[in-house]
Amino acid sequence: MKIMGILNVTPDSFYDGGRYFRVEDAVKQGMKLQEEGADIIDVGGVSTRPGSIPPSEEEELKRVIPVIEALKENIEIPISIDTFRAKVAEEAFKRGVRILNDVTALRGDEKMVDVVKEYDVEIILMHMKGTPKDMQKNPQYEDVVREIKAFLKERIDFALSKGIKEEKIWIDPGIGFGKTLEHNLTILKNISSFRELGRPILVGPSRKSFIGMILNLPPQERLFGTLGSIAWCYIENVDMVRVHDVRPTKELIKVLEKIRWSG
Repeated sequence: MKIMGILNVTPDSFYDGGRYFRVEDAVKQGMKLQEEGADIIDVGGVSTRPGSIPPSEEEELKRVIPVIEALKENIEIPISIDTFRAKVAEEAFKRGVRILNDVTALRGDEKMVDVVKEYDVEIILMHMKGTPKDMQKNPQYEDVVREIKAFLKERIDFALSKGIKEEKIWIDPGIGFGKTLEHNLTILKNISSFRELGRPILVGPSRKSFIGMILNLPPQERLFGTLGSIAWCYIENVDMVRVHDVRPTKELIKVLEKIRWSG
């Protein structure tokens, strides 16, 4: 299982907002994530916490591009750009970023699919019901797993129809993005069924509200709950997890791997 380390260069993300807003702090954290064992660093300049409103494109560029440029000089592992805007993605790709993490699954900017094809990068297609501003206002599904799988299949087919290579596509069911506690638990319980779509699976459970609801704890105290959900993802053969806490995740996976491959 691969580890994607989260690097939010925002003032308002739900857990680490403001902590890495300065370029120097972001680079230091990126180097730390690499040292702790991250396989990829995901740089994002827009908070997608429930109720959030995105900044302007200009502001997003001002947040992420200097960090990407500085990181490229200080780390060796790949960088992902977490954005729904084609202009931001393109500027990141020009600077050597080879992965796009798009919470809108190519729906947020009609130009994005052409940019992804032109630069031949990997893309993570994520499910989100609504937008961050309204996604947690009473989300409803008749069959959450079936509906998310149908959405992701449609997005995969769309990407393929536009010339994006199948081997470049990842899928993410979007834990916490327009889902209740029960929806999130049902998705995780059935996560292996998403393998029917034929693409590697990424899951992002890190310190999210469903863990807080189970444990009645704030984001700062949800590490152990996060590790529990990651252990489940490992057992269910999820391909990558997106986390704030790389070292604990790396150690957890190392122990699980030793057990799995012993004897």
